[in-house]
Amino acid sequence: MLLVVDNGSIYTKNLTDFLNEKNISFEKQTPQYFNLNLLGNYDSIILSGRRKNEKKTNEINSKIVIYSIKNNMKLLGICYGVEILALTLGGTIKKISSLQKGNETIKISKENLIANDSLDVFESHWFEISKLPSVLVPLADSKNCKYEIIQYEKKQIFGTQFHPEMTQDGHNLIEKFCFL
Repeated sequence: MLLVVDNGSIYTKNLTDFLNEKNISFEKQTPQYFNLNLLGNYDSIILSGRRKNEKKTNEINSKIVIYSIKNNMKLLGICYGVEILALTLGGTIKKISSLQKGNETIKISKENLIANDSLDVFESHWFEISKLPSVLVPLADSKNCKYEIIQYEKKQIFGTQFHPEMTQDGHNLIEKFCFL
């Protein structure tokens, strides 16, 4: 069973609509009301994007990241999800000079299980990773962002700076992740 952690992104409904369309079994939970002791009930997790910065949300998402790593649980962090993945492991993020919003083409730079060649994706973010922790491997970039897709080395833990729930190429990435 897949756990979708809804961190308040306006695009989470697009994600859950896609999962329903593909008959992928999932539960959606908000971090404020989720009991972390239930993480063992799931085999994979998607961390959604967010609208605002909340300390409690960050703490819970960091605990989910750590649990995923320790228990070899599949995880996909989307936008905020990739940022909290990097922050939890000692990386840094920065506010960028202008909102990145709209369609973007990203190039895959390293062979991986969830994407190949190039992808047409949708960006919507004010922050991005500025320093990548050594355990995270960059898999893709774009002209505007150095870390479009990352992976925890040798684990099925991924992050995308873009919103894969918004494009066909992104849907393909989510589907590949779900069926790893």
